[in-house]
Amino acid sequence: MSNLSNEKQIFVNRQFKSSIFAMLYSDKKELLELYNAVNGTHYTDPELLTVNTLENAIYVGIKNDLSFLIVSRLYLYEHQSTVNPNLPLRFLLYISDLYSDLVKDENLYGSRKVEIPPPRFLIFYNGRKEQPDMQVLKLSELFALPEEHPALELEAVMLNINKGHNQKLMETCRSLRDYAEYTDRVRRYAKVMELRKAVERAVTECIEEGILAEFLKKNRAEVIHVSIYEYDAEKHMRQEKEESWEDGHRLGLEEGRRFGLEKGRLFGREEILKEFRRKLEKGLTMTEIADMLEKEEETIKRLMKEKEE
Repeated sequence: MSNLSNEKQIFVNRQFKSSIFAMLYSDKKELLELYNAVNGTHYTDPELLTVNTLENAIYVGIKNDLSFLIVSRLYLYEHQSTVNPNLPLRFLLYISDLYSDLVKDENLYGSRKVEIPPPRFLIFYNGRKEQPDMQVLKLSELFALPEEHPALELEAVMLNINKGHNQKLMETCRSLRDYAEYTDRVRRYAKVMELRKAVERAVTECIEEGILAEFLKKNRAEVIHVSIYEYDAEKHMRQEKEESWEDGHRLGLEEGRRFGLEKGRLFGREEILKEFRRKLEKGLTMTEIADMLEKEEETIKRLMKEKEE
């Protein structure tokens, strides 16, 4: 089987695999430490946590990493190695599924109010693309039309857990700091050696240096397997995005050139400005549009200025 086929198989089966993050925080003690660090609390009894992560969500591929109840609130944690603006929608689909499970024995058509735990949504990001320490992703940002007062909203807080980010959080939660260190080593070593050797070296070093030592010793074989899987899946998704952009860019250039010379004539000023605005609304840059229309950027800027005057 070719490398491409292997990578596609990895991507297709991603939903059936765990992640190092989910493996690490499936331990209630570690999960409570992470919860305390994020919320500034100091609970000591892991049994305060009721883990209710659904094993089989209705929507294929929407399975959440971690879901748990504590002090009458519902928390959903998700680990991401890529920036995904659709996460609020994914959380919405998952929380609907989770609430359905929580109230399955309740009478939703009765006069008695059915109480549900208020949710909190957190994303732990450790991708390669530079991101701020913290940002909020909103469901309303995905709406096709802007809403001043959205009738439905969901906010998810994304925390950057790459090495060097969110220092206070890392100082408070050693397991998270160690996880960031382990991930950083795998990526650095994978640049200069075969992936399996890179992962094995990172695991061995971390055990020797007391970084996630107990977790890695206990789960060494599975950690190596899942780490290789995660790294390859991340690489494949990144390559697919790059290829998709390159294909779209090439086709867009061809379309723009054909359109610009249709009926044996070049665009006039009005046609150029109209086409420029249309492509600008699609998110293309000034440089890309000018290239597609075979015009200099300065020419387009001058035409826009003349139009405004």
